[in-house]
Amino acid sequence: MARAPTTLDPFNAVAEPKRRLVLETLCGGELAVNDIVGRLGWPQPMISKHLAVLKEVGLVNMRRHGRQRLYRVEGKKLKPIHDWIKAFERFWDHQLDRIKERAQRRAAEKAPDKNP
Repeated sequence: MARAPTTLDPFNAVAEPKRRLVLETLCGGELAVNDIVGRLGWPQPMISKHLAVLKEVGLVNMRRHGRQRLYRVEGKKLKPIHDWIKAFERFWDHQLDRIKERAQRRAAEKAPDKNP
């Protein structure tokens, strides 16, 4: 079965780790391309390529301000990804509960006996 092009599917777009880093960088607010380059330390053409994919699938918006292009995350377009992954949250919560119980049990075993 052929893969869906990254420019049509937000899930495929965020499957690329570098694009996830670009999105994380934009979580703090709107940034110019050169600011993203400065924060990530990647070549500008690489940043622009990833931004183009993210823009094509609607995960980021771009506006012009003079000669600069400013990008920001489009949160509404991330919601389907959030909703899908939320179905798996119970597995993480379950694991965290088990880790907490194990840590409490070990702490109780190591605690000095309070009843002499």
